Amino acid sequence: MLYDIRLLIAYHYPGFVRDARHILRIDPRRDRGQSVLARTLKIEPEPTELDAEPDFFGNRTEHLLLERPHEALRIELRTRVRVERSAPALDRTPLPAELHGMVEATRDAEGESPIHFGGAGHIVAPSPAIGAYAAETIDAGTPIGVCLLALTRRIREEFRFQAGVSTVSTGVMETFANRRGVCQDFSHMMIAGLRAIGIPAAYASGFLRTEPPPGRPRLEGADAMHAWVEVWLGESAGWVGFDPTNGCLAGEDHVVVARGRDYADVAPIDGVLITSGPQKHHHAVDMVPVTE
Repeated sequence: MLYDIRLLIAYHYPGFVRDARHILRIDPRRDRGQSVLARTLKIEPEPTELDAEPDFFGNRTEHLLLERPHEALRIELRTRVRVERSAPALDRTPLPAELHGMVEATRDAEGESPIHFGGAGHIVAPSPAIGAYAAETIDAGTPIGVCLLALTRRIREEFRFQAGVSTVSTGVMETFANRRGVCQDFSHMMIAGLRAIGIPAAYASGFLRTEPPPGRPRLEGADAMHAWVEVWLGESAGWVGFDPTNGCLAGEDHVVVARGRDYADVAPIDGVLITSGPQKHHHAVDMVPVTE
């Protein structure tokens, strides 16, 4: 699949911001079946400094310094991305006990090593209660990939997507108890459960293609950034994406921007600035197949 993607992030401040520093993680990754064919990045006001570098997990980051007083910040990314991601052979993945042995034997310390995705991140820590819930779907005689797809579908069936009931700081136990939330909540919850039973799980942030209702045109800005879970299934299968919000594998409709231990590692924009009063934020995504 070939996509044209436009991301707009805008902030309006109650007064002038004298200077600011930000880190952006908005560029699609260039690995695991993804390639970036073109991209343009516009930032207003124009940064005094702008440097790009990969972080520890291999995500592209843009470090920018704004020294001009400003009342608004506007960031617009336009990119063309090719996604060629075949469905994994889940029935050929290791049995649960075999996977645990592979994890224990891992000595690689690079950013994509499973050893970094089994403990606590800045936001999510392993949860025994959610681990017990996840373990109900793990069968010792069934390939782990098959079990995890069943868990993904179970979360989709038993939890309700509802915007506005959570924030970035909502804990996994609150989501587990209330049985509702958004993609970030379900991904954090699934990660907390898998790590509790010894399965390395990462948080993936990116874009998801959404389809308008039959007979209706695509609405500009109707898409949004999305979150799902990537699980390490051994050396042969590697990292495989599972989308608990939609109860499916992460396939060619998913474009990965960043991976990390939880949302704190992949936030599209971080920064430090001084202002007063509440700021207004606008975020819009268009993800359109080039064939349309």
